[in-house]
Amino acid sequence: MKFTLTLFFLLFLISTGYAQNGVIKGRIMANGEPLSYASVGIVGTRLGATSNDKGYYEIKNVPAGTVEVGASNVGYQTEKSTITLTAGGMAVVDFTLKEITSRLEEVVVTGVTRATEVKKSPIPIATISKKEININVNSNIIDAIVKGVPGVSATTTGPNISKPFIRGLGYNRVLNMYDGIRQEGQQWGDEHGTEVDQYGIERAEVVKGPASLTYGSDALAGVINMIPAVPKGVDGKLKGDFLTDVHSNNGLIGTSLGVSYNKSGWTYYLRGTQKRAHNYRNRIDGLVYGSGYREYNVSGTARVDKAWGFSQISATLYDNMQEIPDGSRDSLSRKFTKPVMEGQQDDIKNRPVVPSDELKTYNIGTLHQAIQHYRVYTHNQLILGQGNLNASFGFQQSRRREYLFPTLPDKAALYLVLNTLNYDFRYNLPAWHAIETSVGVNGMWQTNQSKDATDFPIPDYTLFDVGAYVFTKKSFGKVDISGGIRYDTRHLTWNDFYTGLDGAGFGQRVAATTPNAYLQFPEFTHQYHGVSGSIGATYNLSERLLFKANLARGYRSPNINEVGSNGLDPGAHIRYQGNRDFVPEFNFQKDFSFLAYLENLDVSVELFDNRISNYIFQARLSDAQGQPVLDEQGNLTYKYQQAKAQLYGGEFTLNFHPKSLKWLNFNNSLAYVKGLNKNDKLIEQYGDDAKYLPFILPLHFRSELRGTLRKSVGPYTGIYARIELDTYARQDKIYAVDNTETPTPGYSLINVGTGTSVKQKSGRVFCQLFFQVNNLFDVAYQSHLNRLKYFEYYQASPNNRFGIYNMGRNISAKVIIPF
Repeated sequence: MKFTLTLFFLLFLISTGYAQNGVIKGRIMANGEPLSYASVGIVGTRLGATSNDKGYYEIKNVPAGTVEVGASNVGYQTEKSTITLTAGGMAVVDFTLKEITSRLEEVVVTGVTRATEVKKSPIPIATISKKEININVNSNIIDAIVKGVPGVSATTTGPNISKPFIRGLGYNRVLNMYDGIRQEGQQWGDEHGTEVDQYGIERAEVVKGPASLTYGSDALAGVINMIPAVPKGVDGKLKGDFLTDVHSNNGLIGTSLGVSYNKSGWTYYLRGTQKRAHNYRNRIDGLVYGSGYREYNVSGTARVDKAWGFSQISATLYDNMQEIPDGSRDSLSRKFTKPVMEGQQDDIKNRPVVPSDELKTYNIGTLHQAIQHYRVYTHNQLILGQGNLNASFGFQQSRRREYLFPTLPDKAALYLVLNTLNYDFRYNLPAWHAIETSVGVNGMWQTNQSKDATDFPIPDYTLFDVGAYVFTKKSFGKVDISGGIRYDTRHLTWNDFYTGLDGAGFGQRVAATTPNAYLQFPEFTHQYHGVSGSIGATYNLSERLLFKANLARGYRSPNINEVGSNGLDPGAHIRYQGNRDFVPEFNFQKDFSFLAYLENLDVSVELFDNRISNYIFQARLSDAQGQPVLDEQGNLTYKYQQAKAQLYGGEFTLNFHPKSLKWLNFNNSLAYVKGLNKNDKLIEQYGDDAKYLPFILPLHFRSELRGTLRKSVGPYTGIYARIELDTYARQDKIYAVDNTETPTPGYSLINVGTGTSVKQKSGRVFCQLFFQVNNLFDVAYQSHLNRLKYFEYYQASPNNRFGIYNMGRNISAKVIIPF
């Protein structure tokens, strides 16, 4: 009886306590229409809600007293209101959110230790939203980022393999991240793409410049952080979207389904995607044999947000069957041919022509890559007073197989399994005299193994990486200052690796005691060290007029291919030779920016000068007669070199958005980078052929005219039409030693597009429609960073065209149905 009375009394006290709490409700509007799925919360607490499809929200159990209520949504300025709530009372707080017309107000998490407005960071950071990703219809997420961020380019091997470059630097110098976890999938390879579901990305953040301070090695050029969608919905109600995407040029068919559920601080999210495409087409080559692919993605997240902080666990599965283009042709008709025999029996110049029915099929050919990438990771935050402790862990496995034997389709030429454990600890100290300081430790442990295959470009290895840093920032009136310092160490080791031949003459891994065993990779152990850091400031001349300056020292240890390679990468058709004596790269970069976000136009000027010590680059090997060194299958040999280098240039943007013509946007950008080889001995020997660095994109100009109706037309809202000019100048400032690179003519492409959202009578969006035509006039061109440009077996051509050309005209349509 006592227990019952006590329990009743406690329940009475609790219910009385709740009865004393109040309710805040209201409506959120934007552009004269209800704004659904906007976030509303009590500042400084975990109390909050999400607006429904009519813009209404309700926050229950709000303690009595004076509280600050904030409303926010992606693409809109956050609004706050202070109210006094009586015990058991109710308050109505309505919000009208304004669209963010300036990227200065955007909040970023990449390259900093705490969420920071772009305008407060002296480091050049650019963002691209889901809206821009959808408008810039592309075959993969990297190509969408390239179109949306000046200064970013990509080396490509067909439409589904793009490796990002930032201001002339790529491969392991650009750190790819998925939701803050570094991507590890054999990034050293020319034809190794980014294993990410393009339809599941909500936004991307790009750091242009050394970001080694917060990320360690491999962020010498910058960071691309691909951030997946964060579900927003009404508590207790299932929410999701279905997407379908079709392209005319290569028959791409993409579909994606995502669903989310929120309840009492818990969030669950699941997405599945499939893409398939046949060979792409251009008017010079016709259908390009070996460029089709089939890709599947699954991702899921569970997250809980409470007063103590949050905890999240996520997993992704990526599976891609990617054809490998060979480039062999008939010498007269220039039609593509295909291998049907092995080894010395395969005469490249007398292969049969590919039948027409094999050029336009979704079946994956015998020559292909099979890539699986598995990832599971967790983000956690514990609030400790005015500070917080953050911990992230991730495990990922990359399985890469390349099949190149037409008579033995199940025999792998390359089979690599890479396991990586990522870890990251960071403590954000409580602010002290307005100084915000963070300390952290992060790194990775990694093992690579070659399985049953015939070629071994790199050895099995073990890598352990750890780095510690301190980062701080403070505002002095109109000046925001931030910077810090970091120390890294990386241990790389492998054991003796012997290879030999099996009974059929194929390569295989063998024991040291096997007769005629070849020691392809002698044992190696090395410790790399590096100190990096940055210091910079932003001067706010006014809210919309800023000057930025940043000095940064970056660090990168040599990757496994640069220091350890000694064999054929069969998918790239290249034999690599590394150098064990390579030392880490260090760079010192100076960034200066001027940003003006005015009433009728935005102007930005970003300039940089990047000096690199011990720069590592590929160079083609030639024999004493100046002819390229080839193996019996015609594969080229590249040997890595190391020298000093300098890159400088910048980006300029000028965007008009006249206040008197709110429907009009005229956006323009110009990007330029020049890369100089500072190896005096090489220049003395080869002259101007060795003057420049390889893989430098030429002057790039993009201009877009977009008109958007401000009012709805029946059920159609947000109707837009756009026309875009994409121009690349001729690139003749190349690394021409041994014909490593050849000049690339300039070209201009015209792209057009339109789109709209279709609303139901309730005001809820029924679907979004996007229609795009890229390369409207079907221009035949080769990007300077297109690897297929060099897939050529003849010294002469009947049509005077060499290598493989980029994609021709492509008509695409995308439909997104939210529910």
